[in-house]
Amino acid sequence: MYRLIKRYLVTVIVIFCLCWLCIDLMWVQWKKESTSHDKPNQKFKNDYNDEDYIRHIKRRRKFPTTTEDNYKDENNINNEDNHANKIKFLNDGNSKEKKFEHVKEHPNLEVPGDIETDIKPEEPKIKVEDNMVSIDYFKQFYKYSLDPQPGSAGMNGAAVKNSMDEKAAEDLGFKRYSFNELSSSKISLERSVPDNREDACFNVKYPTDLPDASVIIIFHNEAWSTLMRTVHTVIARSPPQYLREVILVDDCSVTDDYTHLGKRLQEYVDSLPKVKLFRSPKRVGLTQARLIGADNAVGDVLIFLDSHCECTDGWIEPLLARLKENPKMSAVPDIEVIKWKTFEYVQSKGSRNRGVFSWDLIFHWSGLPMHEIKRRRTQADPIKSPTMAGGLFAIDRKFFFESGAYDRGLTFWGGENIEMSFRLWMCGDGIEILPCSRVGHVFRETVPYKVQGGSLTHNTIRVAEVWLDEFKEIYYMLHAGAAKPEMGGDVSERIALREKMQCKSFKWFLQNVYPEIHIPDRYPYGRGDVLNMGTNKCLDSLKHDNKGGEPGLFPCHHQGSNQFFIHTLKYEITQGDLCFDLAAGTDSSKVKLVTCHHLGGNQAFEHLKDMSGAGMIRSKKFQKCLEALKEQIVIRDCDNNNLNQKWKFQEHPYENVPPGRPRKWM
Repeated sequence: MYRLIKRYLVTVIVIFCLCWLCIDLMWVQWKKESTSHDKPNQKFKNDYNDEDYIRHIKRRRKFPTTTEDNYKDENNINNEDNHANKIKFLNDGNSKEKKFEHVKEHPNLEVPGDIETDIKPEEPKIKVEDNMVSIDYFKQFYKYSLDPQPGSAGMNGAAVKNSMDEKAAEDLGFKRYSFNELSSSKISLERSVPDNREDACFNVKYPTDLPDASVIIIFHNEAWSTLMRTVHTVIARSPPQYLREVILVDDCSVTDDYTHLGKRLQEYVDSLPKVKLFRSPKRVGLTQARLIGADNAVGDVLIFLDSHCECTDGWIEPLLARLKENPKMSAVPDIEVIKWKTFEYVQSKGSRNRGVFSWDLIFHWSGLPMHEIKRRRTQADPIKSPTMAGGLFAIDRKFFFESGAYDRGLTFWGGENIEMSFRLWMCGDGIEILPCSRVGHVFRETVPYKVQGGSLTHNTIRVAEVWLDEFKEIYYMLHAGAAKPEMGGDVSERIALREKMQCKSFKWFLQNVYPEIHIPDRYPYGRGDVLNMGTNKCLDSLKHDNKGGEPGLFPCHHQGSNQFFIHTLKYEITQGDLCFDLAAGTDSSKVKLVTCHHLGGNQAFEHLKDMSGAGMIRSKKFQKCLEALKEQIVIRDCDNNNLNQKWKFQEHPYENVPPGRPRKWM
């Protein structure tokens, strides 16, 4: 009996196990069949990355399998690098239903005909990682409104030269605009230009959640082609989500003579997206016109441009990204050259310059000092610049007004860029030139309109009084009495602003931002006009104040400037950063103005003055003396009886130091 029961139980257990095994096998087979539609073929898996694979799985689960031919686009493109699909969607009026517009299919991917409303568009080919992308990501958003016109005049920045038959029209353009307007008029408003960015710029990552910008362009009697090319390239090469508006400010152009700036301009602006036009009823000048634009702007960032620029691919994104990172500074594009005679857009890689200033508060370009070269790790790194040219720059709108905007006491033109530069460094985080942001600018040698007389002196006096502290003595010294504090008007409001913002001293600026600047001796051997006793004329640079220029003689005007010289404690005769230089001691040799090297030698001259203050100026190296010969300065053997070799400096500060005052600035 026991054995029968045992045998029965074993049989039951064996049958149960066999049944369980069959059920398990059936389950596995069913599972395999139910998920077979979710598996892509091997080619798809090899061609796609993980994100593409996941999106494909989700689509196949969402939609029933169907034949590829029903939905494949006739212009299917097989991209060798990435076969990912690009699906665009259109809103159908007010309906939430999104319709399938265009598909570029992978050969092995099936796509449904009716897209459900909760499906999002494909992401762009350039991968977005943690909201950071390379600069090429943004090109998909650029929108050109004009035909490319390949091969037309000026394409790829080529020069445009006119025929001799067009010389009369060309000359008229030069007269009205101080550049070749005829050549400009032949060039597309959205022409292609060289991409001068360094390779390192394409490795920089930018956030996609950038602030938006108001681009402000002021103009007065501007040519149609250059003004509209500025506007068109701003719009075409700026992602629309970052371009809030373009504000044009007409600084009272003479529309009777420049008729294109009247009704025609208004009608054209009305046809453009995001462009606004403001007109000043009277001529107010650069600074006040820009304030009209800034006061009416609503963008997060203000970008100021001149009215004869061309924006390039990737110009705006680096500016916005830098100000998103640090809003208490100014970001300046690398300003590229458009030749005013031919409108050639110069091809030149490398950013080797920064903005500086001279002690008369005039802006200059200068090469990078060694410490700045070493600080930058790549050619894409920003360049710290003591000053900016002022025509093209970006600044956070909120910080712009909090830090004093433009000094509303400045008139017409001049000094506003130097004032803002000092303020940005002493009250904020300074100025950076961004080599990966590039904007072309027409550099012309003259301006075709009149500039209000005295505005530059008025403006720079205000800058000196507010920002230079004790170093304003140098500014007034260079103007030799032609500039006085009261000529700048009331600056109490700007001084109060500086105190409120707890700005740093100008001494700090010189020591930390621009330590390379040459600070004139506080009490040099000689200073001011240099009178020749034989001709009764003054030493004058004759506007040859370029490197290698030859100084001469001119009737004394006692206004400083090109007749202001310093005899330094190193025995140099200087004007600005240029020194008298004598290369040889022969009679045919000429003194030239050359960059000071501060090593003596051929730049060392002693003044052998008598009790009256007059005396010979002798080269310490060649033992020859300067002699006046009509309007020229020649080199001759020294003759103490020759009045044409006798020179007298206006003052001798070294011998007249006030009691208790230090002889050096710092």
